[in-house]
Amino acid sequence: MTLPFFPPDLFDDDRELLLDTVRRIGLAEEQKFILGERTARFEEALRDELGAADVVACGSGTTALMLVLRAMDIGPGDEVVVPAFGCAPLAASVVNVGATPVFADVHPWTMVVEPYEVEQAITGRTAAIMPAHMFSVMADMPTMRELADRHDVRLIEDSAVAQGGVLEGIPAGRWGEAGVFSFVQVKTFGSIGEGGAVVTDDEEIGQRVRMLRNHGQDGKRRFVHHVVGFNSRFDEIMAEFQLHRLAGLAGRLERRAQIADYYTERFSGLVERGIQPPPTGRDGRCFYVYSLLADRRDELKRHLTEHGVGTHVYYPSPLPAQPAFAEYAPPGRFWPHAELAGSRILALPIYPHLTDAQVEHIADAVCAFPGGRP
Repeated sequence: MTLPFFPPDLFDDDRELLLDTVRRIGLAEEQKFILGERTARFEEALRDELGAADVVACGSGTTALMLVLRAMDIGPGDEVVVPAFGCAPLAASVVNVGATPVFADVHPWTMVVEPYEVEQAITGRTAAIMPAHMFSVMADMPTMRELADRHDVRLIEDSAVAQGGVLEGIPAGRWGEAGVFSFVQVKTFGSIGEGGAVVTDDEEIGQRVRMLRNHGQDGKRRFVHHVVGFNSRFDEIMAEFQLHRLAGLAGRLERRAQIADYYTERFSGLVERGIQPPPTGRDGRCFYVYSLLADRRDELKRHLTEHGVGTHVYYPSPLPAQPAFAEYAPPGRFWPHAELAGSRILALPIYPHLTDAQVEHIADAVCAFPGGRP
């Protein structure tokens, strides 16, 4: 049995529908391929699903973050507190608007940013804090909301990996002044290409993002550019495809959660052998991937490969250790928990069409690893 980490057949059941969608939109008389009525219907469907005031579909989750920062007039001279462990866009989006990323360390188990580290990073130049949900756990958004209010800074929620997660009854993406999603293929609501969305209850932010994604145009008159904007427009084929897949999202999320529950139960006894599963429960959980922490991570990875189980390392280095962001890392400053996470994290397959037998095979392979401290 061989189980790849990134499955090649995510959309096999939708192949005929996808081909039909491409054919119909490609041959339609209006020849409207971006920001058409399908995009508008997709945004409306997500608004209804989330209970948000506005959803703006964008070209990617990365540009969605940047558009939010620009919509909030965050730029040169401003600082934005971001996790030290996570994907590059967390820091890159800040740098790309001319602001400075300030890195805060993460929790050693959940790998989401620590509230007390965020608070210590806030200065008189801080314009926003930008926590990110990670691979199995949402950030502590109630505390982040309290910190943002108390320090009078903006709160931006990076929910790129967490669509469908719910914390204390509030969906991921709804805790901040604005949140973002990503629709990259392997995300919880992944699609057939790049794409993302901004979610907000602030109508002004929504209007500004809508303009910024389309070269500063307001959608009423072409070639009238109210602000300097970007090209982050949403594709009509993806919009219709996502509208079709939205109805099955809840079922796919539930299957991911069931697999995670099974893994966590199976792995709970491995802690003494140097393998730590994520915390139990479902509140504030998001199972884009399922990540273990393993003392002998590289050996476990090889062991699982030998047993036909694909794995992935997110991420081998903290953001401030990356060459691109080294200039924003103060000399002598360390983020020990982020560094430890980079050396221990290992993600297992958790895509929803895994069969029970395949899930059991993955768990058996992990449990068969001899473990032990390095």
